Amino acid sequence: MLWSALSLSLGYNATLVTLGSSLLGAAAGMAGTFLYLSKKALISDAISHATLPGLGLAFLMARGFGWDERQLAILLTGSAASAALGLYFVTLLTQKTRLTQDTAIGCVLSVFFAFGVVLLTIIQTVPGGRKAGLESFLLGSTAGMLYSDALLILILSLFTTLLLLVFLRPIKLITFDASYGETLGLSSRGVEILVLFVALAVTVLGMKIVGLILIVALLIIPAVSARFWSEKADVILLISAGFGAISGYIGSTISAISPSLPTGPIIVLCSFGVFLTSFIFAPKRGILAVALNHHRFQKTVHLTQGLLLVAQGQSIYEPKTHRLLRRLGYVRADGVATEVGNSMAAKTLLNERRWSHWKKLVRDSDQFDDQTVFSLMDIEKKLTQDQINMIDQGLAQKQQGQV
Repeated sequence: MLWSALSLSLGYNATLVTLGSSLLGAAAGMAGTFLYLSKKALISDAISHATLPGLGLAFLMARGFGWDERQLAILLTGSAASAALGLYFVTLLTQKTRLTQDTAIGCVLSVFFAFGVVLLTIIQTVPGGRKAGLESFLLGSTAGMLYSDALLILILSLFTTLLLLVFLRPIKLITFDASYGETLGLSSRGVEILVLFVALAVTVLGMKIVGLILIVALLIIPAVSARFWSEKADVILLISAGFGAISGYIGSTISAISPSLPTGPIIVLCSFGVFLTSFIFAPKRGILAVALNHHRFQKTVHLTQGLLLVAQGQSIYEPKTHRLLRRLGYVRADGVATEVGNSMAAKTLLNERRWSHWKKLVRDSDQFDDQTVFSLMDIEKKLTQDQINMIDQGLAQKQQGQV
């Protein structure tokens, strides 16, 4: 049954839900990347919590007008309007008062969510209110989703993804260099509104699948996970979209074969699995890579210090340094250097002197950070031969002057 779900063979309705979840995850990953990199990740939390009053009001208004109160399009429209209002209040409080954005977000999301909970409580007392299933919007549920609802989510998720792709270039320009983007005629305020609109659309569309409480995780976790793998914005954006799509795909698949499990938490747990994998195994920023690089650095430090001591004819008292040099065949058990060890020590000493002289030459430039440990790098791999020849000439002149 698992393979049938993964291969989209579990049924037409389940296939639509899975595809919709994947597209929603991709859109959330891309939108979340811009929010994360522009340090506005928390605003997605305000958007998600602000949807609840609109959900309740849309249900009550639909019932009052005699419409089908469980129609997903009506409920999503009400949620979107409520979220937009919440977003407006966050912006208003931030711009017109001395409140910081995180404080404004905390005020808005708590008030809107409290109002929404009150409305849901009232709806429970309305005839047929308990059967409306509005509580499924809190944690998400795809079990028993209607064909029309699944198709609506799929189409709107596809539209949101395409919207991001169409305006990808101006969004990137404003996000990373607003001044340069404005010189090209782009509106930073307009682009910011567009990104927030996409985040709002993803939040509203994700309510039925992931739930309004956990949709913020689908916006943020893929972006944070992607950051472990690259420093380039385009690559981060692509990886984040992929991580979001994978989380939505696997999560909705598991939910399809286990209808009793809530869809939202399953998708978020899949996203967390991606994050944990990235956190551990990412080639540059993962903890394994960091630990390995730290070990290599320590080894290089001990090796360099030991060889410099050998070159200067001093004894090695550090046990770890002695063991390392002995294992490499540079010293004997009694601490006396071997022929290979003396050769490497002379080369290390020359490397250290070259770096010291080069640092004096470029002291007033920005070619190197003052914190760089020059003697740990092979100068012949960092500088050109002409630069090395210039350094050697300077060292020779310095030695002649001392004589």
